[in-house]
Amino acid sequence: MTIHSVEGEIGGRILRFETGKLAKQAAGAVLVTYGETVVLCTVVTGPPREGVDFFPLTVDYREKMYAAGKFPGGFFKREARPTQKEILTMRLTDRPIRPLFPEGYLDEVQIQCMVLSSDQENDADVLAMCGASAALMVSPAPFEGPVAGIRVGRVNGELVINPTMEQRAVSDLEVVLAAHDEAVNMIEVAAMELPEAVVADAIELGFRECRKICALVKELSRKVNTPKTWTPPEKDPGMPAKVKALVDKYDLRAAKRTPGKQERYAAVDEIYKKIVAELCPEGAEDLAYTPADVKNEIQKIEERLFHQMVLEDGKRPDGRGPDDIRQIISEVSVLPRTHGSALFTRGETQTLVVTTLGTVRDEQVVDDLVEEYSKKFMLHYNFPPFCTGEVKRIGAVSRREIGHGNLAERSLQAVLPSPDKFPYTIRLVSDVMESNGSSSMASVCGGTLALMDAGVPIKHPVAGISIGMVHDGDRYLLLTDILGEEDHFGDMDFKVAGTQVGITAIQLDLKTRSITQKQVHEVLEKARGARMKILKDMLSVLSRPRADISKYAPRLLTIKVVPDKIGKIIGPGGKGIKAIEANTGAKIDIEDDGTVYISSSNAKGAQAAFEMVEQIAEGVRLGKIYNGRVTSIKDFGAFVEVAPGTDGLCHISELSDEYVQRVTDVCNVGDMMRVKVILIDDTGRIKLSRKQALIEEKQGGSN
Repeated sequence: MTIHSVEGEIGGRILRFETGKLAKQAAGAVLVTYGETVVLCTVVTGPPREGVDFFPLTVDYREKMYAAGKFPGGFFKREARPTQKEILTMRLTDRPIRPLFPEGYLDEVQIQCMVLSSDQENDADVLAMCGASAALMVSPAPFEGPVAGIRVGRVNGELVINPTMEQRAVSDLEVVLAAHDEAVNMIEVAAMELPEAVVADAIELGFRECRKICALVKELSRKVNTPKTWTPPEKDPGMPAKVKALVDKYDLRAAKRTPGKQERYAAVDEIYKKIVAELCPEGAEDLAYTPADVKNEIQKIEERLFHQMVLEDGKRPDGRGPDDIRQIISEVSVLPRTHGSALFTRGETQTLVVTTLGTVRDEQVVDDLVEEYSKKFMLHYNFPPFCTGEVKRIGAVSRREIGHGNLAERSLQAVLPSPDKFPYTIRLVSDVMESNGSSSMASVCGGTLALMDAGVPIKHPVAGISIGMVHDGDRYLLLTDILGEEDHFGDMDFKVAGTQVGITAIQLDLKTRSITQKQVHEVLEKARGARMKILKDMLSVLSRPRADISKYAPRLLTIKVVPDKIGKIIGPGGKGIKAIEANTGAKIDIEDDGTVYISSSNAKGAQAAFEMVEQIAEGVRLGKIYNGRVTSIKDFGAFVEVAPGTDGLCHISELSDEYVQRVTDVCNVGDMMRVKVILIDDTGRIKLSRKQALIEEKQGGSN
C-alpha cells in the first residue's frame, strides 16, 4: 500500500497527516502529528445490524500512558476503563462528525483514536477530531466532510491558536470548535466572564484555521482517491404518500398542540400505533416495508410538521412565543443536613443540586498524560430514568452524564473563589428530578444557588439558557429555553452560561450542517437577555452567598509557614503533627510551599491546632500567653508544654496570686491552662506564669 502524506503550518507548528503505513487492514487509517504529539485514527465499517433503525456510530479515544513515558496506575499497571478526559474527547469527536453522514446510512461505523506519543505541550484531543475526519475521508464510508478541530485561547488579551499547556494555564478563554468549509458545526467554550464579542471573535478565528486544515485533508483524500461505494437503500415509493394520508387522517398537527409533555407524547404515540397497525397489520406476510420503516417515515413527517408549525404560526408545542422562558421556581436550603442545597424548576425541568464542602484530603487526583494534579472543584450530574417517566437500564454513569456535568462545572468554575480565600474542596451534585429540555443549564442555575446557600463566596451568580433553531431554507427562527422535543426535532441546541459580566461556558450541538457567524452573534445576544431575566428570578430567592458556612461543614483554617519550619511541625517520625492531631482532634495537611491546612469538625479544635502550628512556626515568644498542657508535676512547680516538643516551668509561686500549698491543688498532668512566658534564659529554658496570664486576661489583655 502506498504511503501518502500532507502537511501545513497551523498555529506556528507543522500539522502532518499520513496514511498507508499503520493499520492497513482498517477501512481508513490516518496518523496525525503535531509537534511531538502523535495520534492514530482508524475507521472500520460493517453491514447494518438487523432491527437497528438508527445510525450506529461508535467513537473511542484512548491515551496510552507509554505516550508520555509513564506507567498506568493501579495494581495491574494497565489502562482500564476510559478516563473523564477520554470520554469528553470521544464526545468532541463524535458530535461534529455524526450530522455529516447521509440520511438512510445505517452501516455500523467504528472510529478508534489512540494517542501514541505526547509531548505534553500539544493536546491530542483536537488532533483526534481532525484525524477521525481524515480517516473517514480516505475510507469508503459516505462521509460528507471533512471537518477539522481547533483550540483557541487568549493570553494577555491576544487570541492564540492551539495554545500550549503552559499558555492554557494562564489563558482566560478556551474555545474548542469544529468546522468544515462552509461554517462552524460544533463549539465548546470555557471563559472567565468574557464579553460576547470576544468569544465571537475567537470562534471566527478558529473557523478560518479549520478551513486550512480541511484543505489539507481534502488534498490527502484526493491522493488516496478511495471510491465511495454506498448507495441509498431502495424503499417502496408509495409508502410516504400512504403514511402522509394517515397522518392527516388522524390529525397529527392537533395532537402536537396538546398541552403538557406527557399528555402530548401520549397523543402522538397513539397516532404512531394506529398508522403502524393499518400499514403493517399483525400476521401479514410479504410486506414491502417494516414497522420500523413506517415509524421512520412518520418521524420525518412529524419533524417537517414541527418546523412548519413553529415557522408559520410562531407558536411552540407548549404555546409559548419564540422568546418566552418557562416559569421559574427557585428554593434554597431544601435539605436539612447538607452543607448547601437548592431546587431549581423551569417548566417541566427540575434539578436538585447539593453542595458538599471538604478538605484538601477530598481533592480529586487526576493522573493522565500530563503532570498529575488535584481538582478542588467537581460537579457530578445524574440523569435517572424516572426524570422522564421511563423504565431504562440503571448502570454506570453515561457519557452524556459526564459531558453535561463537565459543561455545568465549566460554567461555574470561573466564579469560584481562589483557594487562599476559600480553601475548601467543593463538590456539587445535580440530580435531575424532572426533564423536558435544558437540564444541564438548570444544573448551572441550581448549582449557583446551592453554592451561595453553602456560604461559598462566588464572585458573581451564574445562569444558563439553551437557544434552539428551526430553519427551512433561508428562513430560520431562534427559540429561547427549548423543550426536549424542540431539541429532538429542531436543528440546534446552543447552550450559553454566564454572569451579568460575561460568558463562562458554551456548548453547541447541531443537527444540520452548520451555523453562520451572523447566527452565532444573534444567539449570544438573545442568550444574554434571557440570562439577565433568569438571574433576576434566582436572586429574588437568595441575593448573595450566606455569611457563614453550614454548622455541619468541616472548619478549615490555613496558615503559611516558612518551608524550613515544615520539618519542625511534623517532628521526628511525625511525632509533632500526631501530637497536635491527638490534642485537638483536628487533621493537618502540609504542602511543600509551606501552606498548612487545618480541618476539624468543630471550630474550637481547628483554632487550637492553628495556634499550636503557629507557635511552632514562630517559636516561643517572650511575653506571649499560650494555652499549654501540663506534662509533669514536681514539688516546686509544673512543666507545661506550650508548643509540641517545647516545655516550660511554671514555678509553684507563679501558679496563682494566692498561696499554693501543693501544685496538685491547682493542676494535674494532662490539664490545659493559660500561661505567660516571663523568661527565656541563655540556654533556652522557659519560665512560665499562670498568675500573670490570669491577671492580664482579667484586665482585658490578649495574646
